[in-house]
Order: sequence, then structure tokens, then C-alpha cells
Amino acid sequence: MTVTDQVHVLIVGAGFAGLTAAIECKRHGHQVTLLESFPEVKALGDIISFGANAGRIFKRWPGVEEQFDKICIQSKGLLFKNYLGEDLIYQDWDKEPYYGKNFNGHRGEMHEIIYRHAIEVGVDIKLGHRVTDYFETDTEAGVVANGERFSADVVLAADGVRSKGRQIVLGYDDKPKSSGYAIFRTWFPAGELATNPLTKFMCENGDYHCGWLGPDIHFLAATTKGGKDFSWVCTHKDEADIEESWSTPGKLEDARKVLEGWEPAVQAIIDATPPDSLVDWKLVYRDPLPTWVSPKARIALIGDAAHPFLPTSIQGASQAMEDGATIAVTLELAGKQKAPEAIRAFEAIRYGRVRAAQLTGESTREKWHKADFDNLKNTPEKIKLPREEWLLGHDAEKHAYEVYNETIAALEAKA
Repeated sequence: MTVTDQVHVLIVGAGFAGLTAAIECKRHGHQVTLLESFPEVKALGDIISFGANAGRIFKRWPGVEEQFDKICIQSKGLLFKNYLGEDLIYQDWDKEPYYGKNFNGHRGEMHEIIYRHAIEVGVDIKLGHRVTDYFETDTEAGVVANGERFSADVVLAADGVRSKGRQIVLGYDDKPKSSGYAIFRTWFPAGELATNPLTKFMCENGDYHCGWLGPDIHFLAATTKGGKDFSWVCTHKDEADIEESWSTPGKLEDARKVLEGWEPAVQAIIDATPPDSLVDWKLVYRDPLPTWVSPKARIALIGDAAHPFLPTSIQGASQAMEDGATIAVTLELAGKQKAPEAIRAFEAIRYGRVRAAQLTGESTREKWHKADFDNLKNTPEKIKLPREEWLLGHDAEKHAYEVYNETIAALEAKA
């Protein structure tokens, strides 16, 4: 790509969507500026999962895979139990179709590695820049942050489910609403659990992953770093208002009420959880957006700003990464003078695939939460995590190159 054809990409948000878009755009020859509202990057959070479709993106970033291998979960499968503690089925990853390497680990630790890599490859990251407005013309797009205007050829809004960019794209304020579910989630040292006879099976032989299923509830727990760190998440019914905030400090007594009557090992896990480590995360729902692209096609929503996912899809972060890999290619192929064409092609390539991936979260949750628990031991295969080629075997970069020209032709035919 020549200097005159180089696209200046302005990205809002340094989460996984924004950082992936930034790194991929640098890989494909673009000039990148990234604005992040937080004044510093901290290793916060708990477990996050990236499927093989995201894994092949990571593997293109020198040194990142090797760093992930030191901190990610190395379990060989997932043991399913019912809420009374009876074993149902063990899903052995070595006996499943292999579509590539996945990476599951601590959200903050993985984010920190990616953030450092973005800086290493030359992404211009400006921390402490809170975006208050977006704008676009026929020739440029930009934002206002800290009272200063920043302009570029295109803007990628990767600023999450309450993105300011949604307002300019949609023409109205799209309020989030409760999905009817919430998650308790945490991460802490496994020391106490490693010595408890009820829970030491998850710590004494390296990393382990176990899931308990009950009526309208599921509880997933995992160890990592050779059984030294422990995390658990519990998805349950919750109709709480999420107007102001959807992530607050959790209360162990609330988790105990949700899991009352569950097997002693689950109770032991809750008892060992440091009270200040628990997060109560309300699952936000939005109807699928009619478009992710602004009227002049200079601004695109990516990641959660465009398509929030249910955790049971185990694809939210992976699909956000696919967004970044795809748009880097479409901008390369379109070039500076046809940047809006690249934005429209990105949406056309991604929209249907993302919606199909979103639906897997709903279907997995329903088969876990609405199972016939009286007969589940007779049909345990039904509760296995779906692992499908169309989802995990996808290469977003390769696919974008393959379909770009036909996508543009189809868009021109509709115009």
C-alpha cells in the first residue's frame, strides 16, 4: 500500500475489539490512532474464552501465542455434573474435531499482553481520552474527546454496549435492556480449594474445567496455572433494572440463595470465594441493529458496540476479533479514496455470520437451563458444548480476501 493510499483509522476503545482492529489495521498498512477513556490499563476481570477462529488471529501476532501459553487454561476437557453433584458426561477435547487452537484465561492478563503487542507494532494509543461525540462528512470522520477534535478517514467505534457511536449510526439512542439473566463471576487463588476434600479434584492434577447444570442455572468453574488460580461463573435468572449500571460488586449471600440446595462442592467453592472478588454482572440485551454503519459510511460499530453476545455462545470476544481482521482487509482492498466502500463491505461480510453466532448463545443456554433433569443421565450427549466447523474453522482474514469483490458487486447491484 502506497503512502497516498494509506487509510487513517481512528479507533475508539481499547478492549479486545479495538485492540484487534488496531493491530490488524497496522498489519495491513494503515495509519492507526486509538483513543481509550481509562487513564491506565489494569489487569482486571476474570475468565474469558477465545475459540479457534480467534486463535488463528492471535497466532499471526509474533510472540503473543507463547505468552498466552504461560497463563491460559490447559484443561483436557469439560466435566458436566447435575446440580446434585452426579456426573453426567465428560467432553474430552482430544476426541472432538480439531479446528485450531483456542485460548482461555484471565481477561486482564490476556488483555495486557495484547495491549503491549499493539504498542510494539506501532499503534498510537492515547489513554485518558473520553469521547463525547462523533461526526462525519463526505471526506472524513472523527470524534470529540476531552474537548479536542480528532479526524481520520474512518472511525471504528469499539466502545462497548453503550457506544456513543450508536447514536450517529442509528439516528437515535438505543437503550439497553435486561436479558432476564445475570452472572456472578470471580477469580481468586485456589489455595483453600486445593486442600478441601470436596474441591481438590479440580486443583491436584493441573488445570481442570467443570460445569454444574440445574433448572434455569448453570455454574462453571475452572483452574489454571497448574491448578493455582480458580474462577467460577454462575448464570441465573435476574430481572433487575440495568438503566444505570450492569456490573456491580456481588454479594456472596445472593449467590448462596441462587444456588441453595446444590451439591456440597459448589457450596464449598462459594465459601472459599473472597467477598471482595465477586462481581454481579447483569446480562444486557439489545435487538439486532438494522445497521452498524453511519449514513455516510465513515463510521462503523464493531464488537459489543455492534453485537453484544451471551456468554454461553463463547464467541463474543472471538467475533469482535473477526470484526477487526475483516475490516483491516476491506480497507486495504478499497484504499483511502474508497474507504466508505470498505466500511459497507465489512458490514455485508460480517452481519449474517455474527447473527448466526449470537443465536448459539441462546440455544446453548436453553439446552442447559431447560434440560429434562429427571432423565438427563440417560441422554447426556445433549448437553455437550457445540463445536462446529463453520464457527471455529473460520479464517476471517482469508474469507475477507475471498469474498470482497463479489460483496462489492452485490452492494453496487442493490444501489
